[in-house]
Amino acid sequence: MAKKAKSRSAAQAAMKKRTATKAVARSSARKAVKAKARTTMAKAAAQKPARPKQRIAISHHREEDFKADGLRAYAKYRDLGIAAASHGLAQAHVIRLQGPCDPAEVSKLHFHDVDFQMVYVLKGWVKTYMDGQGETLMKEGSAWTQPPKIKHMILDYSDDVELLEVILPAEFRTVELKA
Repeated sequence: MAKKAKSRSAAQAAMKKRTATKAVARSSARKAVKAKARTTMAKAAAQKPARPKQRIAISHHREEDFKADGLRAYAKYRDLGIAAASHGLAQAHVIRLQGPCDPAEVSKLHFHDVDFQMVYVLKGWVKTYMDGQGETLMKEGSAWTQPPKIKHMILDYSDDVELLEVILPAEFRTVELKA
């Protein structure tokens, strides 16, 4: 009986040793994977150019800041200084669509090659069409995002409509499509 106990305890000790060896091997493998991941992340961070430090942008409402120098001839834009302050990371402006709405000029299907676009109705209303969404009436207080390259157009708007638009990046391409 004592002999069996000895061989059982010897077998148990050998099993514990094998289990401990496997645990050490697994731990070493995990450490190696984590170290490789840290190295890969550090290389990626080193390769990504550092973005210039952003600065504060303050913009107070002034009627003379609304300019007809933006993307659309039927709109006036008030730049909020975000593009300059963020070194091109983002752009924000208040848009006044000039009424009355002329669908022949306004309702052109297009998309923007952007990373992010959000619009908020400050005043009035605008009726839009977005691919996959259909027609939607946006009123004062409404907000929406437009995914990158989504086909869309303005269908109608009130004479007093004002929109806040935020876009990333500040410089982007607009592509007009045939409806």
